[in-house]
Amino acid sequence: MKRKMRKTPEPVFKEYNQDQGWLFPPNLNDMVPGNHIVRTVNHIIDSMDLSFLKKMYKGGGSSSYHPKMLLKLLVFAYTQVFAA
Repeated sequence: MKRKMRKTPEPVFKEYNQDQGWLFPPNLNDMVPGNHIVRTVNHIIDSMDLSFLKKMYKGGGSSSYHPKMLLKLLVFAYTQVFAA
């Protein structure tokens, strides 16, 4: 007798939109200088294939923070620790 394998649900992430406007100006991008290290971290991580991270999340349950956003936060935090 074969057991039926249940398909695992897709993970659900919290909305992640860096270009989201505020109720009142300014836009967050306007508050970060063009040559700031956070822009470099953002560009590098956005260009990486991080599909393996998404595969580590189980589906179902409440929404999670997007792994790409969390990685950006972690890498940027490391740049600040070692810059001091």
